[in-house]
Amino acid sequence: MNTGRDDFLTWVSRERGAALPVRTTDAVLTMLALRGAERRAGVPEPTPQLVRQVLHEDLPQLLYAGDEELDAVPAVLTALADRVRAAGRLNAKRHAKLVAAVEEAVPEFRRATADPLNLTWPRWYASLLSADGVDRDDADAVRAWLDAHESTPHAERPALPEPLHRSDLADRTFSVRARLTEALLEAFARDTRAASPAGPLLPAPPLDADRPDDALTGELDHIAVELTDRWTAAGLEGELTGRHASLAPGPEAVPHASLADHMLDEHLDYYGDSAVPLPPPAAVPAPDEIQGLLHAAPLPAALASGNFDDELREVSERCGLPGPASEVWTAGTPQELLELAADILAAQAERLPPVTGPEDAYSFDAAHLLYSLYERGSTPDSVARKICDAKDDGVAPELEDAPAPVPGSAPAAYETPSPDELSVLLGMPGRTEEDRAEIDAPAKGLAAVVDQLALTGCLFRTGDTYGLTPLGAAVMRHVITVGHVAAPDQETVAGWDAAQTVAAVRHWPTQLAASALAAFADRRGGTDQAWKELLDAVAAARSEDANAARTAEYFAQLDRAGVPT
Repeated sequence: MNTGRDDFLTWVSRERGAALPVRTTDAVLTMLALRGAERRAGVPEPTPQLVRQVLHEDLPQLLYAGDEELDAVPAVLTALADRVRAAGRLNAKRHAKLVAAVEEAVPEFRRATADPLNLTWPRWYASLLSADGVDRDDADAVRAWLDAHESTPHAERPALPEPLHRSDLADRTFSVRARLTEALLEAFARDTRAASPAGPLLPAPPLDADRPDDALTGELDHIAVELTDRWTAAGLEGELTGRHASLAPGPEAVPHASLADHMLDEHLDYYGDSAVPLPPPAAVPAPDEIQGLLHAAPLPAALASGNFDDELREVSERCGLPGPASEVWTAGTPQELLELAADILAAQAERLPPVTGPEDAYSFDAAHLLYSLYERGSTPDSVARKICDAKDDGVAPELEDAPAPVPGSAPAAYETPSPDELSVLLGMPGRTEEDRAEIDAPAKGLAAVVDQLALTGCLFRTGDTYGLTPLGAAVMRHVITVGHVAAPDQETVAGWDAAQTVAAVRHWPTQLAASALAAFADRRGGTDQAWKELLDAVAAARSEDANAARTAEYFAQLDRAGVPT
């Protein structure tokens, strides 16, 4: 690419007697040029706006560099400003303003570069290569390291930094690559319209080919690969999209990412803010229990053995079981097994029809069903109550989120509760056979969906009661966090102060909220001081919003014998 890099490095060496790192210099000059910087001086001419864009948005996602290379970024930009001024393209005032913009942009650049959310697969593997002392400019050494890494047992591989999941890197890598390709296409368009006096930025694509559009796309893809390799590790991009593709899955290889998007949509519909935390499930399996629970579930076991009907072929292909996911099935880490369980649950959920009321009065799909179970603290619900809650007459408010009793046993076939049972479930005395008949068809439809989801091992249904299993609670917490919805675990909740606890539980079912408040005080000895902290936080919340805490409802649920007088 015609960025004037080599001439610039020579000029810096001659004028300043110093050598700038090639990787850093190449990335800075190239991204400035791709962002449309003028090149009349023979190099891309930075502006304060371009500096901020390249340092804050581009380099933190495209460049992996060592400490010395990162430390050189401001030096590269300052030298570039000097070079443009020496060419007569900057006066003293604009030069000073540009240097100041570089200094102001550097702290955010460092923060963004260190932010795990900016990791892509190439940057992640470049960091591992660097940590192992591999020469990242040696394609053979990079390939040998990847070969060794892929043969390393999953449990011994470095874990992604918190709070990242594979889906995060898959999505980020895809979006960064798309943005880079788009920038290259825009640069080609600028070259075509009116090339810079310094000449075209990009090498001329083979537009005389039989299919010039395809030739252009192929050339730009090739350039994007070359740039990614130059800024991370030689040959890395080709390896991660070729023989080592399993090390860097794309969005299509993480089926539960689509279910995570549904969870985010559901949460925003309910609360309008992904930071509003959901209550943690009361029980999730220990890491060493996950494999046994997954292997015991009917659908995952059938997929792993290859013994299933054609109607499950799509689920099998999406989950890679049997196939690429078989190694995870037999020897995956607890986290990988949890992700595989999430893939199976997502693929099964997507193939199930929605439950729709008479004349389309209401409709909800499997994703809504899963979210609503987790949102109620993973406590069991009633099939009939769920249907009635969607109707206009609804359910008594105090029972909407109340846990449904789990019977010791029940027939496998679903049977809608009797009018007397409905009266108790709904908190509405006097339910009749007509009321029962009205919900019979949709209740059986909902029970059928639950039974199909239960094959994954993530749900159960006993009679009219259904809910998440401990495996299902763990899987759903994983899926919801992949959707970047706040889903703290019990340990995180236990670490909250009084204000955080009160702010969170206002959105939770009343019984769970009351239990969380009591647990806060209990962890602090149940003393006057502990309760004072809690009540002060409630008072402060209510002073800002009268509806911030349903204190009467909460305290009605408490065992007040344990509360200091």
